[in-house]
Amino acid sequence: MANRKGNRRRFGSVRQLKSGRWQARYRDPATGQLRSAEQTYATKTDAEVALTHIEADISRGQWEVPDKRAVPFAEYADAWLRDRKLAARSRERNEAVIRLHIRPTFGSGSLADVTTSRVRAWRGQLLAAGVGEPTVVKAYQVLRAIMNTAVDDELVRRNPCRVKGADRYDVPERPVLTVAEVYAVADAMAPRFRLLVLLAAFTTLRFGELASLRRRDIDTAGRVVLVQRAQAEMQDGKLFDKAPKSAAGVRPVAFPDEILADVIEHLELYAGAGRDGHVFLGPQGGQLRRSNFRDRKDAGIAADVHFHDLRHTGNTLAAAGASTRELMTRMGHSTARAALIYQHMTADRDRAIADRLGSMIRQRQGDAGT
Repeated sequence: MANRKGNRRRFGSVRQLKSGRWQARYRDPATGQLRSAEQTYATKTDAEVALTHIEADISRGQWEVPDKRAVPFAEYADAWLRDRKLAARSRERNEAVIRLHIRPTFGSGSLADVTTSRVRAWRGQLLAAGVGEPTVVKAYQVLRAIMNTAVDDELVRRNPCRVKGADRYDVPERPVLTVAEVYAVADAMAPRFRLLVLLAAFTTLRFGELASLRRRDIDTAGRVVLVQRAQAEMQDGKLFDKAPKSAAGVRPVAFPDEILADVIEHLELYAGAGRDGHVFLGPQGGQLRRSNFRDRKDAGIAADVHFHDLRHTGNTLAAAGASTRELMTRMGHSTARAALIYQHMTADRDRAIADRLGSMIRQRQGDAGT
């Protein structure tokens, strides 16, 4: 139900809804029925101004019974996106989804025109047109979120996005590499990217976390990488550092002793200058981009390797002997069970995980030498 923060006035009242927007309410001059304004407002002042206009229309005899069906979907979707607190990259993704996949179908109608049957048909049309399933799922989730807010704002009675299974998809199983295969990928890369592969696999850092690392984030004495930020890339190519999505994202991650020599060599040959120099740079000395690091098909392994497969591999290898809480902390994940995940595991337990990875590397090195 809507909330909460009411305000007594000579004419009508305003209240703040769950969505954070403000609603203006007043009595129908003919029936005494409590009515809501045709739209909601970003601020309390805007809602109060709307009430003033409604009162003036009533006094002049110009007031007409409002039709909530007339609330334009496109305008409401724009307001929904504008009022949401989102990171820049997430805002850009949502804007693109609305513009490319939602507006073409629903943008010319009203909120009330968004029905379950139309949502089901729209989803089917996107899939039939060859839009990737992850994108269709994202579009459905955004449309559902918009309509959830419309329900909270009492502009529609219930959310029409009720298509079973439309909010998820089955992620294809990705390959898990052996330690030997991780090294095969590393050896196939340009030398400046070798450590990128090894750290991705043996610390399970994300690409954005690796790309944002500075020299001061690497503790060679303690064999620890400190994750404090992640690099994001906008569609126009702009790069910027952002804070992790949650407190769990800021974390120290131990790396095996067996790759310490690789770390030291990389810092000497390829990292940016000074304590704030980026650990990883592009071929021309600029900031690292995903386009600098292509998926490998020539590393001597059977399956195509995507960069994220290295993190997937590292998590799988590290899971041997690690508790769920330890593994999730190392990964920097945050879930509904945040109280458990936010508990910091001890440094020596994280070191034990790194040491187990090190023993796997030594085994691989021994096998390669025989």
